Amino acid sequence: MTTVRRCAAALATTAVLCVALAPAAVAGGDVPAAPGASPSADPAPEPSPAEPSPATPAPVVIPPGLYGEKDPTYDGVWRQSLAMMGQFAAHVRPANQAVAWLKGQQCANGAFPAYRPDPATPCDAKTMVDSNATAAAVQALSTLGGQRPAMDRAIAWLRSVQNKDGGWSYTPGTPSDANSTSLVIGALTTAGVRPAAVRSPEGKNAYDALVGLSIPCTAASGADAGAFAYQPDASGKLSANDDATAAAVLAGVGKRLVSGPVKAGPAPDCVPSADPSPERAARNGAAYLTSALAATGHLDLPPMPGADDSAPQPDIGNTAEAVLALTAAGYGNQANRALEWLKQNSGAWAQENGPAAYAQLILAAHATDTDPRNFGGIDLVERLNATGPAPKTIAVPASPAAAASTSVDDGGRAVLWLIVMGVVVAGYIGFRISVRRKTARP
Repeated sequence: MTTVRRCAAALATTAVLCVALAPAAVAGGDVPAAPGASPSADPAPEPSPAEPSPATPAPVVIPPGLYGEKDPTYDGVWRQSLAMMGQFAAHVRPANQAVAWLKGQQCANGAFPAYRPDPATPCDAKTMVDSNATAAAVQALSTLGGQRPAMDRAIAWLRSVQNKDGGWSYTPGTPSDANSTSLVIGALTTAGVRPAAVRSPEGKNAYDALVGLSIPCTAASGADAGAFAYQPDASGKLSANDDATAAAVLAGVGKRLVSGPVKAGPAPDCVPSADPSPERAARNGAAYLTSALAATGHLDLPPMPGADDSAPQPDIGNTAEAVLALTAAGYGNQANRALEWLKQNSGAWAQENGPAAYAQLILAAHATDTDPRNFGGIDLVERLNATGPAPKTIAVPASPAAAASTSVDDGGRAVLWLIVMGVVVAGYIGFRISVRRKTARP
């Protein structure tokens, strides 16, 4: 679910920089001098007002209705969709302006781009639409009600760009990946479409592609056993990817991003199978996540090329994804430690990364039946709401004790009302019988 990895496919094909959930400087800051540049004795000429200095980028203009303050070029629809799903999970109705912005991003063919600055300009062949933004938008629109036409157009487009192996890629026409395929499975499920029934002309469905990216539970797989790969490498080898695994576990057990609590069962096992079912592959993935979380209670970011990997950095976004996936799959007990770690360590990360980060934490809280308004002392809902237009309505649910009290009180009133009505009806019937008897006497 982390936007940085959601953009991995786009990076490979378009060589753009995905910044939405990466720890980065706030857009609009000064650009430092080039390394090794020597100071000049003569000051540079003062630029005219019509020609701003190239060292000072123009400030980012955030369209009305969009959540967040950073450049939306690569994640506008994604963060808007996540924010709206987070609000739904917290019983918040987004502002009409926020809904209108998201719907305005949809192209006539049903697809959504990462962001298009001028929705009044029709999409064309140059508009960079993608399956991740489209699938996330479907799931967000489903929380609002009354959005079936927009959802149906999006689903129709997704079906039109399904790969031969039954899966989806970030950018249509490129090889399938586990993340995009999982997101589309969630969108299809949300729209009431059975993913197994959506087949490519070659007869393959989404689960065929997803299971094909699962790593077998064999001794030869080592620590990667049970995990899912994002994509095979150039030689066809599958390597564990935490983000892909969390997404695939959620999709494999038939859940979407907004998933409520599920009764926890025993810890998952990685069960060898020559031809695992989608659910079996997902539960093997859950076993991998459980093992990966066991040592520290959190997942780690993969080391950057050339960086010292002796002190890995925590991956907060993927840890939240793992908590959601494990809990939705029925392994909430295995996610408890990670949940507590998130409560203590995610505040600064969410503040830096904005609406989608807050939404990720709210979705994890929702899955675990945790109060998102007191998540390690932080009101995630208030902070998410503050990143966009004021919500239209907020309905904060009562505590379980208050809800129980209310239901008892309401039930007591209902019983009392029935008793009173019964007495009145019985009295009336008695009165009518008495009148009839008196009338019948000679």
